[in-house]
Amino acid sequence: MMARVILGAVCALALHTVASAQEAGGETQTTAEVATVPADAWRTVPADNLLVIDTSRGRILVEMAPQVAPNHVERVRRLARDGFYDNQRFHRVIDWFMAQTGDPLSRGADRALWGEGQSAYPDLAAEFTFRRGPEMSFAPVSRPMGSVLGFMDSLPVISQPDELMSQTGDGKVHGWGTYCPGVAGMARGDENNSANSQFFIMRQAYPSLDKRYTVWGRAVVGLDVVRSLNHGTDPSGSVAEPDVMTQVRVASDIPEAERPSVRILSTSSQAFRDLVEQVRAARGADFSVCDIDLPAEVL
Repeated sequence: MMARVILGAVCALALHTVASAQEAGGETQTTAEVATVPADAWRTVPADNLLVIDTSRGRILVEMAPQVAPNHVERVRRLARDGFYDNQRFHRVIDWFMAQTGDPLSRGADRALWGEGQSAYPDLAAEFTFRRGPEMSFAPVSRPMGSVLGFMDSLPVISQPDELMSQTGDGKVHGWGTYCPGVAGMARGDENNSANSQFFIMRQAYPSLDKRYTVWGRAVVGLDVVRSLNHGTDPSGSVAEPDVMTQVRVASDIPEAERPSVRILSTSSQAFRDLVEQVRAARGADFSVCDIDLPAEVL
């Protein structure tokens, strides 16, 4: 059973959170705008790490994070190259929460089976956390007591502080992706090591999923598309008229003349540090890593 039990268990809490946020005045995320980004502040997403998801609502571009979840990223790449994801439905979408897809049974007419299918490949061992070493690019944005929050490329990450590296046998510390808007996670069943092909993309932040579902990337372009997908109206998230992934490809497999190229604000740049300070000043004590919206554009 793929994710119907586990994700279903948090639906009620998700809907409660939504209601509370709406009562408080709606959207809580604050985004600081960067009027101009210097030419040397951009970073180009590697084509082999860019997943191109064409949908009935538009295109979503996900930067995959093999340094965080190498086996899950390789699985998504393989399935995309197999054409496995083409014409699958977003069978489960919960507003203010997430959009789920990746089930081959969703192509069929029997709605009772949607959410129960998977690929023919073996299930994957969980990659809820990873080991972060000093050689990995990491840009901290805040340091609450006992941890540090920041970015590895476009992915928001929570980690143990660098100071602990000298006290570990491998010279590394634990880190994990956090479920901000646009973050892509792998669905699973009751067992931790049961992820296979189904995945979800966050429509809003939901940190309660941290270290419970493997994070494998983030939508760097097309979050508006994710949020525009038809969603269910009951706690199960079952969609009456679901949208479709018409084609899913790894950018490096697309002919160069047709291939999208994405550049995004580099988290090693001064422009990024300026953005962080703008957002921190705007949010005050409510500041969160999820408030940072990295400028990106398709070339």
